[in-house]
Amino acid sequence: MAKIKMTIPIVEMDGDEMTRILWKMIKEHLLEPYIELNTEYYDLGLEHRNETNDQVTVDSANATKKYKVAVKCATITPNAARMTEYDLKEMWKSPNGTIRAILDGTVFRAPIVVKGIEPYVRNWKKPITIARHAYGDVYKASEMKIPGAGKAELVYTAEDGTETRELIHNFDGPGIIQGMHNIHKSIESFARSCFNYALDTKQDLWFASKDTISKKYDHTFKDIFQEIFDAEYKEKFDEAGIVYFYTLIDDAVARVMKSEGGYIWACKNYDGDVMSDMVSSAFGSLAMMTSVLVSPDGYYEYEAAHGTVQRHYYKHLRGEETSTNSVATIFAWTGALRKRGELDGNQDLMEFADRLEKVTVDTIESGEMTKDLALITTLENPTVLNSEDFIKAIAKRL
Repeated sequence: MAKIKMTIPIVEMDGDEMTRILWKMIKEHLLEPYIELNTEYYDLGLEHRNETNDQVTVDSANATKKYKVAVKCATITPNAARMTEYDLKEMWKSPNGTIRAILDGTVFRAPIVVKGIEPYVRNWKKPITIARHAYGDVYKASEMKIPGAGKAELVYTAEDGTETRELIHNFDGPGIIQGMHNIHKSIESFARSCFNYALDTKQDLWFASKDTISKKYDHTFKDIFQEIFDAEYKEKFDEAGIVYFYTLIDDAVARVMKSEGGYIWACKNYDGDVMSDMVSSAFGSLAMMTSVLVSPDGYYEYEAAHGTVQRHYYKHLRGEETSTNSVATIFAWTGALRKRGELDGNQDLMEFADRLEKVTVDTIESGEMTKDLALITTLENPTVLNSEDFIKAIAKRL
């Protein structure tokens, strides 16, 4: 059988721990037998990030600007324990945060819906897509521990030297402060990415924040979304038969729980982080959640929405059998390959991505699945497969 050819590479960002093991298996069993895989490889494993002073992360993001499509394995964002475990030079920032800032994109996360894995919210019938702003807020915040009594202020110094001050708090004892920021340019990109994605997928778009409390910060997001929508997108939305509206985030949560799904819910950075975990867990499993970073400049970076599965990796190192769900990582690859095919007019590549997704879902719906899904499935007598055998079961159908 002639393998499918790729004329332009995708950027391949390898990662850490158990997902790195799955990454290799997916390539070996599901991709390389059928595709002349053309990738520009970057090792974003924590050891290599440390060796390169995290330059490899920056390089991979810039390569994505060049080739427009990337696929990323899950990576470790180090904490104090990881500093010791990996003997790190410093506590490197989240690779995802670095890449998102460079690409100025919006993260769209949606659950993979399969028969037999029923949402915990009974009325959810269709996927709920979380659109998460990918710049600023707590992820770019400055923090300070306040040792004792004193005054804390926000100070803005203009280019001409004039100052504007806003009191944060008069402390009468120890405390903490945090300074967050965002920029209009990034919020505008966020809004356009959301409106474009809604039009591409023909789904209604909600945007939710807390402008009643945050009358300047959150209200600015609300105003920018509305201005861009009215000026550039209202007629397009009317033609497509879809709607955009703003609502308070607490009202959005109530609406979401009562809805049947099938829309895009846009959130600020931290809200999107939390709500995408809530939605994925309520649909069944975080390992069944796709994630794509979409830049308004036309760059796409596909990844799984979950972490590196540290507990399973330690079992793997001890020679114990694992049953790790690889579905979201498989769908990261299919998303990137489909987009590469779409941009290059490579129909074979697009059809391969569709076929691989179908057989992955078919494998689960036939009763063959990893342990996390077997624990929650409504299918009778599921067959629990280990990490590699699950991938091999998909390969057999493929």
